[in-house]
Amino acid sequence: MAANESFDKRVYVRDLKDVFDLRQISGNDDSLNRWIIVPDVNRPGLELSGYTRSNDLKRVNILGNKELEYLEDIKDDPDLIDRYNTITDGYTPCIVISDNNECPSLLLEIAQRKNFPIFISKEKTFRLVVQIIAFLDEKLAPNDTFHGVMMNIYGMGVMLKGESGIGKSELALELIKRGHILVSDDRVDIYRVHNDLVCRAPKLLENMLELRGVGVIDVTLLYGTTSTIKQSNLDLIIELTPFISGEAKDRLGIEDRKTMNILGLDIPLMEIPVKEGRSMGVIIESAVANFRLINQGIDAAKLFKERVREAIEKKDKEMEGEK
Repeated sequence: MAANESFDKRVYVRDLKDVFDLRQISGNDDSLNRWIIVPDVNRPGLELSGYTRSNDLKRVNILGNKELEYLEDIKDDPDLIDRYNTITDGYTPCIVISDNNECPSLLLEIAQRKNFPIFISKEKTFRLVVQIIAFLDEKLAPNDTFHGVMMNIYGMGVMLKGESGIGKSELALELIKRGHILVSDDRVDIYRVHNDLVCRAPKLLENMLELRGVGVIDVTLLYGTTSTIKQSNLDLIIELTPFISGEAKDRLGIEDRKTMNILGLDIPLMEIPVKEGRSMGVIIESAVANFRLINQGIDAAKLFKERVREAIEKKDKEMEGEK
């Protein structure tokens, strides 16, 4: 693993403006260089009412219909200047006003004096909140980098790991020819988004596969656009290990199953020995298909174990009857 975990990430306010086509009414171009470091938004109802002990001003602040109606009701409150100063401080990235509403004149005046960015969005408040959170959650997601091959097999995200030279890329090519989909070869960038791990290829390696003795091939050109995909969730890790004769292995699959912790999430880990003459493509397909069944509550190993137990009990009863 080539770990490159990064939690110190940021998005610029100008990114938000460009992605969501926001209309800027306050602040110059330099104000767009403010950082957004929290993947969430804040609707500053409490702050506008004067309660600021536990505020979330490091977040993008959104003013919707309710906040603006409240501000209209208290527009003559002498404390309003202090409250506007609070939500336009140096820690707050920006304010976005939803549904094409107008900005209160006093707030606009204070923001212009501070060179603080305020935007108008045509989106409804609830939709704007969801869209901004989803955007920031992806951009600010913690990430890591792994050495391996990422595939989508039977709709499941599977990362093939193993020591260099064990045949991961060659196995990936076999799986591609059998109709499965490549996400990334050699390096896999992994991002945690909510409780999922999303895997992508670095831009430089998209659609590329390196084969020893052949070189780098473009999978999309050789096998069509459906042979690759931009990203996939990570559901299973398969560790390819050298086959060692006489080494004790769990042949039935009834031992405690392993996991690997990546960015705080435990991902199922399966070890499969590689040996010359084994049809690894078929084995990997079978492993993934069986893993899907296990997730659906159908565990062949446990069923077999139960059959063995029932057979032993039946044999014991027959022996007792013969006595």
